[in-house]
Amino acid sequence: MLNPVAPWPPQGQEEHYRALLAQVGSEIGASLSTALERVTTLATTGKIDRPGLRALRDEIELARRVGMMGQQLARFASGRIRQSPETLSLTQMARDVLMQRGREIGAREIDMRQALRPVEVIVDATLLHALLQALVDWVLEHAQANLEFRIDLAPWPPRARLSCHFSHLRPAPADSRVVARNDAEPSASSLDTLSWRLVQQIAWALKLELERLDTPDGRTAVTIEFPQTVSEELEGVTAVEIDQGFGVSDNSKPLAGSQVLVLAVRRDLRTDIREATRHMGLVVDFVSSVDEAEEFCRESLPQAIIYESALSGQRFDALRRSVEHELPGFVFIEIAEEGNSFALSNHGDREHATVGRDAVLASLPSALIFELSKSM
Repeated sequence: MLNPVAPWPPQGQEEHYRALLAQVGSEIGASLSTALERVTTLATTGKIDRPGLRALRDEIELARRVGMMGQQLARFASGRIRQSPETLSLTQMARDVLMQRGREIGAREIDMRQALRPVEVIVDATLLHALLQALVDWVLEHAQANLEFRIDLAPWPPRARLSCHFSHLRPAPADSRVVARNDAEPSASSLDTLSWRLVQQIAWALKLELERLDTPDGRTAVTIEFPQTVSEELEGVTAVEIDQGFGVSDNSKPLAGSQVLVLAVRRDLRTDIREATRHMGLVVDFVSSVDEAEEFCRESLPQAIIYESALSGQRFDALRRSVEHELPGFVFIEIAEEGNSFALSNHGDREHATVGRDAVLASLPSALIFELSKSM
């Protein structure tokens, strides 16, 4: 028996957003409470093993991510988001996101299959990228096995259809007679985390049709349909009209949720980078050595790396080659030692953007918007 998820948007917007606010507090509180217990144990014993340290970091990171999602939901609730629809390859953008997140999927030992049919849609690029990232975030929270992403065309009307199927229950043990079923296994209701609420909210803002079906045996299927679809298989010109009510995109935080790693030692430079990006809605992490940057990238690749030129060298070049081999066109932005210089990539023979030390506050946001928008 299938258990369809309630339609979106729900009735009673005020009540709905109150519930969302309560959920933000609940998820942050749960994660920080567990982290606090570990810190208390550490303060008492003075010891923490590597798995415990990793778990502590994950719990704090989860709390921060929930806070970021709360900020994104607040933007949607404000109703001030404007869009700039354009023709985009849904297939290519999905491939790029899955490639970028492939290391995280592999780290969870999940077998992923892709069947992505070439198709184009008319939609706002920034919000589509945010939707795909939010969907992968949610899937990685819950998928235990048999993950599949598929893009195809609904038969009629011909619409692009992105679907995701996975099992949110762990596979049964080889000898099920000996090991009993764990009653703590996730249920369908536990799938309604804040990540899922963000997927719903973005799909609603894009006027997409979103459906989720959960089965009693622990399988989940999500389908997103794009009403404005361009397909070469249709006879003549596709019957799609761009809503002329949309103007040039003026999203106050077009890169909200994008993750940026900053490699810098100087405290004043770190302060200026933090100030320059403070209003952009980015998730910014700071490391002070190439070793730390390598460890960070082994666990999860950000969308961009900003680095202090003084730290460039053979080790950093090796890291850059490794990242670019995995993700061609990855965004690197170098902060020069001094000056007001500002040069974007592909200007002349430049492979990466450069911002002078004295131009960080004024020019770094523009460099990030330009470089990250190209990579989306």
